[in-house]
Amino acid sequence: MQNNIKNKGQIIIYQTKDGPKLEVKMKEQSVWLSLDQMAMLFGRDKSVISRHIKNVFIEKELKADSVVAKFATTAADGKIYQVDFYNLDVIISVGYRVKSQNGVQFRIWATKILKDHLAQGWTINEKRLLEAREKFAELQTAISFLREKAKHKLLAGQEQEILNLLVYYSSSLTILEKYDKNKLALPKRGRTKYKLTYEVALEVIKNVKIELVKKKQAGDIFGRQSAHKLESILANLWQTFGRQELYKNLEEKAAHLLYLIIKDHPFIDGNKRLASFLFVYFLDKNNFLYRANGEKKINDNALVALALLIAISDPKDKEIMIKIIVNLLK
Repeated sequence: MQNNIKNKGQIIIYQTKDGPKLEVKMKEQSVWLSLDQMAMLFGRDKSVISRHIKNVFIEKELKADSVVAKFATTAADGKIYQVDFYNLDVIISVGYRVKSQNGVQFRIWATKILKDHLAQGWTINEKRLLEAREKFAELQTAISFLREKAKHKLLAGQEQEILNLLVYYSSSLTILEKYDKNKLALPKRGRTKYKLTYEVALEVIKNVKIELVKKKQAGDIFGRQSAHKLESILANLWQTFGRQELYKNLEEKAAHLLYLIIKDHPFIDGNKRLASFLFVYFLDKNNFLYRANGEKKINDNALVALALLIAISDPKDKEIMIKIIVNLLK
């Protein structure tokens, strides 16, 4: 006797090489067999199967009112009778009690299926739980980082914006609720449709400088380059390794654009302001600046706070700064 296991969606069909072939009732998310069908399935007399079912209830392994149902069945004489049917819980219980070759084969099959599902289920749940734990640890790190930096003297007057960043970032706690409700999913990543080139960046900087000089908010050295750092930073956003881009989505590219211009100082003056302008320009050109409700994903005040946070942050904190920006853009 050889078992043949077929998967159809989430339904697993048990069938032996030599039969029997049964027409199974599916109702209330379970499989239902009559006494006659179980007798055929396990190759034993109905009285034997009936005795096992009775013992299942006597020993209180299962409650009859939740596993037994009457279904209308057409008999050989053409008449319709109400017949007792037993769900999968009863079928499995009887399968582990009955002594027959068919019963042995059923138990071997059922045990293997249960082991496989337990192993696969554990692997999936373990992975999901690990994702949630990692996300929660990342959240805790970000909150601790923002709280610590909020005390810096250069951020005096930015307390409300730091608080807002904490609120935005703390919303990631919903990932734990999603995990509990089996709704944990990876967020959609932004696609980069517009590439910010060095030549375009120079034009943006030129126009920004003209406007700020008019308002007497910038001097002659504003936007003046230091070596070729800006060109290198922009090229870095699209660098590849093994034909794969290192920064695979729009959020990562935008976060690195903002961070690298502020930290690498490609300009003699105006690094924070120009980094912010280019960051906004890049997001806008990729139709990624606003949320569905029309609000900016990172408003102007929050952007000022982020720029200052990057400026005072230690280089070893680069990863957490990038994660904060990326999460705020999601």
